[in-house]
Amino acid sequence: MFKLYFASTSAFVRKVMVSAHCLGITEQIEPLESAAHPIHRDVRIARFNPLAKVPALQTADGLCLYDSRVICEYLDAWAGGSLFGNGAQRWLNLARQALGDGLVDAALLARYETSARPADKQWPAWREAQLTKVHAALAEIERQAPQLSPTPDDIGVIAIACGLGYLDFRFAELDWRAHHPAAADWFDGFAQHPAMLATRPVA
Repeated sequence: MFKLYFASTSAFVRKVMVSAHCLGITEQIEPLESAAHPIHRDVRIARFNPLAKVPALQTADGLCLYDSRVICEYLDAWAGGSLFGNGAQRWLNLARQALGDGLVDAALLARYETSARPADKQWPAWREAQLTKVHAALAEIERQAPQLSPTPDDIGVIAIACGLGYLDFRFAELDWRAHHPAAADWFDGFAQHPAMLATRPVA
């Protein structure tokens, strides 16, 4: 049994759980309550991850793993999966994972600027710079959309989908679909997969 510090609102936790669903091992994962925050440290998470960030996983033999990239690859290897691929496909999958993760990283920093920082200390130019990264990632996803798998069969598309899902959840005002129709069409079909439906974020 694995123990996972969990937050349903985290795109990185969602990536782990989508992967677990696709690998058929969700029943092997025990979710643990957590309250990860950029300012207020949750010491419970720090038992598994000194950075006190989710996802943080402990294996049955006590090995602690973090972040989502490490956890997903470990679970894939443990379950004998093929989410990461081999040869040239592996590098493409990893690059797409970096694209999806980078989108989420930038979106989180933009969100924290207004949700975690006091109003008198906020820096609008910083937030806009992070959103510029989000828009650049969206443009690249739009370019690649015709080549993306319609189902979560590799870590790259899982990461990208979790990133787009996070924008839907936290950044509805961006209306990203309006300027990225191919990405929107791809994601709307991908989001109907049972692994995505089972892991939708809950406020």
